[in-house]
Amino acid sequence: MRSLPLPPFAAGATLSSCADRIENNDLAQRLRAAVPDVEAAEAAYLARGSVAQLFGIAEAAKLNDSVSTADMNKVYKGTFSRKGGPVRRSTYDVILAAAPHGICPLCGHRIVSTLDHYLAQSRHPALTVVPINLIPACQDCNKAKLDRQPANANEQTLHPYFDDVEDSQWLFGRLIQASSPGMAFEARPPDGWSAMKKARVELHFETFGLGRLYAANAGSELVNLRYGLADLHDYGGREAVRAHLTVQLDGRTPRIDRPGVASNSWQRALYQQLVASDWYCNGGFAA
Repeated sequence: MRSLPLPPFAAGATLSSCADRIENNDLAQRLRAAVPDVEAAEAAYLARGSVAQLFGIAEAAKLNDSVSTADMNKVYKGTFSRKGGPVRRSTYDVILAAAPHGICPLCGHRIVSTLDHYLAQSRHPALTVVPINLIPACQDCNKAKLDRQPANANEQTLHPYFDDVEDSQWLFGRLIQASSPGMAFEARPPDGWSAMKKARVELHFETFGLGRLYAANAGSELVNLRYGLADLHDYGGREAVRAHLTVQLDGRTPRIDRPGVASNSWQRALYQQLVASDWYCNGGFAA
C-alpha cells in the first residue's frame, strides 16, 4: 500500500459546489442546509482516521432528516463524478490524479480508474462526497472491498491517507523450484509492529488478492529473464547471473536518496529470492 497526502478539499465546500450545480432547487437547498452535518462528519473522520478508529463511525440510513442515501447517490453520480462536469474536473479528477504515476495505491500495480469510498456510501451517506473518504483506486481493488463495514480496528484495510507501512519490509517472496520457476508471496509483518498493524497489513494483503496478483506478475518477469540469463550463464557462470540479479535488486531497494522506491514491492521481494538462490543462479532460470 502506498501512502498519499490528504486531498486539498474541504467537505463543506465540496457539497456546496455540488449543490450550486444541481437544477433541482429543492434538493439543492436541502444539500446546502446539510453542509454543517457533512462538516461534522468530516471532522469525526479526521479524528478517528488518525488513530485507526474509523470502524467506530456509526452507519446511517440517511444524511439527515431531509437528505436520503438515494439523494446523495444521485449527487455523486449526477454531479460529483459526472464525466465532463465542472465538479468532476475541479475535484474528482484532482483526487484521482493524486496517485503517483497513475498507479493504484491499494495494490501498487494496476492503473487508477475510479475513486473508492473507504467507508461505503451506502452505509455512510454523510461521507459520500467527503474527499478524505475517497481514494484513487483501480477497478479491481474498488470491487474487492465492496461495501464491507469493519467491526473493529483489525478489520480495517489500510488507508492511504492515514497509514504508512513503508517503514519496514513486510512483503516477502518464496521461489518455487519447478520445471517452470514461479513465485509465491506472503505478508510477514516485522515483530516490532503492534498486533493491530500486523493484522491490518495481513487483511489488506488478503482482501485485495495481492498474493495472486504479484505471483502472476512475477511469473511473467521470470519468463522475460530466462534467455538473457542463459547468455550470462554461458559467459560467466553462476556468479555472473547473481551479479546481474544483484544490480536489479539494488535498483529496487529503497534508500534515502531514492524517493518513491517502495520497501514492499513484488519486484524487490522477487529479486531478493533470485539473488539468494544457488539453484536459480546456476541454471534454474531455464529449468
